[in-house]
Amino acid sequence: MNILLTLDRNYLAPLRVLLTSLFVNNPGEHFDLYVAGDGFMQADHDLIEKLYARFGSAYHPIDIDESWFSDAPTLRYYSRAMYYRLLAAQLLPEDLDRVLYLDPDMLITGPIRPLYETRMGENLYAACIHKGLMDLSTPVNKIRLSAYESEGYFNSGMLLMNLPAIRASVRPQDIFDYVRENRALLILPDQDVLNGLYGERILALEEQLYNYDVRKYREYLLLSSGEHDKQWVMENTVILHFCGKRKPWHDSSRGRFSMLYRHYMQLAARYAQQASPLRAHRDERSL
Repeated sequence: MNILLTLDRNYLAPLRVLLTSLFVNNPGEHFDLYVAGDGFMQADHDLIEKLYARFGSAYHPIDIDESWFSDAPTLRYYSRAMYYRLLAAQLLPEDLDRVLYLDPDMLITGPIRPLYETRMGENLYAACIHKGLMDLSTPVNKIRLSAYESEGYFNSGMLLMNLPAIRASVRPQDIFDYVRENRALLILPDQDVLNGLYGERILALEEQLYNYDVRKYREYLLLSSGEHDKQWVMENTVILHFCGKRKPWHDSSRGRFSMLYRHYMQLAARYAQQASPLRAHRDERSL
């Protein structure tokens, strides 16, 4: 399975936690990780590759040529990196037909193969809508982004990408033009562009399974008439998403799932310190 992440160096530690949760909860699977990042040093790549080698998977850093996005407009605090997931098909090898994009502030708590093998038809992406009790975001965003007519406003933290369809339909210039023409309206630029231009060709998936917003536990519980409690989440949810400014790796974090995240933080730190499988095998023979 192909996994894509786009991030800057500040998210290197959360990336390791995400990968640890992915490996631990998907034993026996082989993953190819594609990482497009800004500010990474060779030591960073070496550390990620070491963690991957332990689980028998492959690491593919994507080098971004600055000239590729020289004409791309930027907004306020959003740099050219916001285009990486939108233009993933331009960055990834042409022989890939599918990739799963994940935000680095996530935990994988179950097997992702059923998600990865979702039938997409002619859709460009599969993603989740964070509806909430009143689902107020959808009508508001439809007014704000008047061009889109999809069934809701999709969160871009998890995107299953149909790469052949994207290569045939998604043009960088269309994205750049949309940003320039709507810059005064864009709040979350990459997510707004995704919905504004391609919302009609996004397959909706169940958010409580594949993009569970940890801030909304009480809402999910109410919406499910009390069924989707913490036990249900631990047994069914595949992806936990730590949306918002308060992140579980902050010392001040007291969220409902913060302790679970810290468990994977400890595992990630432990795995990073251990020798590779080859080294461990040699040491065992020497005894």
